[in-house]
Amino acid sequence: MGSAGLPYPQSQLLTNEREIMTDNVNHPSHYTKGDIETIDYIVDVLGKFDALSYCHGNVIKYTGTRLRNKGNTIEDAKKAVWYLNKMIEIMEASDNG
Repeated sequence: MGSAGLPYPQSQLLTNEREIMTDNVNHPSHYTKGDIETIDYIVDVLGKFDALSYCHGNVIKYTGTRLRNKGNTIEDAKKAVWYLNKMIEIMEASDNG
């Protein structure tokens, strides 16, 4: 068990993203054109606080009614986890920076 009684190491976040999630989740081709990924641009433009709200909104989107109504439940659940992991990453960077 990891810290705080969690069944995974704290540094692993919620999943081992590289092994479990598909490119459609981690690095969708339509979000990686050019030299910077869209999420990095969003964090840069909005700042860390507002970027957290953006990510939180996407967690809600992918776990809300979309989860069962868009036809790709597993991928949408993985996208929700990805955005939650991004929130954790941003918060950890803010605490350490």
